[in-house]
Amino acid sequence: MRGRRRRAREADPVPEPFTIDDEVSHLTRIRSEPSQKTLGAFYAGRKRGISTFGLLSGRESGRSGAGGFSRADCAYAARKHLPTKGPWCVDDMTSEAYVSQFSSDGSLLVAGFRGSRIRIYDADNGWKVHKDISCRSLQWTVSDIALSPDQQLLAYSSLSPTVHIVNVQSSAKESQANVTEIHDGLEFSNDDDDEYSFGIFSVKFSKDGQEIVVGNSDRSINVYDLRANKVSVRIRAHAADVNAVTFADESGNLLYSGSDDNLCKVWDRRCLAREKPAGVLTGHLDGITFIDSRGDGRYFISNCKDQTIKLWDVRKMSASIKGRQPRFFDWDYRWMSFPLEARHCKHPNDQSLATYRGHSVLRTLIRCYFSPVYSTGQRYIYTGSSDEYVYIYDVVTGDIVEKLSWHGSIIRDCTWHPYNLTIVSSSWDGYLARWEASGDEDDLSVLTENEQRTSPYRQSYTRHLLL
Repeated sequence: MRGRRRRAREADPVPEPFTIDDEVSHLTRIRSEPSQKTLGAFYAGRKRGISTFGLLSGRESGRSGAGGFSRADCAYAARKHLPTKGPWCVDDMTSEAYVSQFSSDGSLLVAGFRGSRIRIYDADNGWKVHKDISCRSLQWTVSDIALSPDQQLLAYSSLSPTVHIVNVQSSAKESQANVTEIHDGLEFSNDDDDEYSFGIFSVKFSKDGQEIVVGNSDRSINVYDLRANKVSVRIRAHAADVNAVTFADESGNLLYSGSDDNLCKVWDRRCLAREKPAGVLTGHLDGITFIDSRGDGRYFISNCKDQTIKLWDVRKMSASIKGRQPRFFDWDYRWMSFPLEARHCKHPNDQSLATYRGHSVLRTLIRCYFSPVYSTGQRYIYTGSSDEYVYIYDVVTGDIVEKLSWHGSIIRDCTWHPYNLTIVSSSWDGYLARWEASGDEDDLSVLTENEQRTSPYRQSYTRHLLL
């Protein structure tokens, strides 16, 4: 969790122009821009934009051929209407919101809060609380949550070596650990470890729902086999905390990890001889806070305390670290501002495909993601930020295309509905806020400036005085 570096003697104050690898740029455009067939039907090769109205009228008149749109055409039309309206309140809690996540079909939203609360909301039924969970043996906060692919089980972690499992679809709306329902504990520590020997920062289910992978403060990656009910893989993966780990694709064979040692690593579970990674990717100058896979086993993104998001291609990884890791500056992201002179420092062996700058990563492990395939063709990267915005970047151009602004404190996490044009942001001000692509800005239910606050405890204290 720490980020200390020596101060640079020299730093280039001029930012480098944005660049991106041609192949990933081309693949992203194919998914998110009108097909050649559609372009030819409308403009006979001329490079012009097509409006949503133009796409619809072209289909009605038969110009788009076969009477339908390609998936790329649909993504192109949808991404012209980003979820920037609002926000509306999903929930208003008396503790900081740390994590949030839509289910794979978008019907459920799960959010975890500091303290011992997790709430599951019915996104198809007015955002009503589907399940209110009081967690078991929690240390400090809910550090991560993960829904199984079949949406039957919820895994949650905290700063302890145990992941707990809850039945999401049971009949009880209130789930109090080991009182109203059993929260099974999956133990990741060794027999000789004490009860709080390490904390878990990252939890993910495999695509088949049979395994859970975690990254922890013991510098390790562990995989738990739910059928065998035991830890099946232990990897001493990094030289510092493993803040992020995820499955690369549906096969479950490849893992991506990110650590406070500044490195991203790729692990092939089919050949884990001597705990050696399949490859290492260098380019970040500080600890990695989160990793999100594009889902193709090739590309992923990482968020970092060096205030950047980087896009990676695993085919460019090295067998080992090239040279010594540079140490440019001396600071601690938990309580200090990022050094201005370090903002445009560059790793001498940067292997990333692109770098996205503008958001802020301070105080906590801020998360970033690719936007959904269905509605945007993964054209965007979006992230929470310490400066109280949700940032949306264009993958191809590197531009900040939108900044969602309302919250009064750090936005640690945010989640984009897999099919609808909806984003939910979770902030340390205690709010879960919902942003939509359409809606009446004069709607009385839209959150206003009068409802803003920097801390959920300020409201609690005010309420207490009024009682």
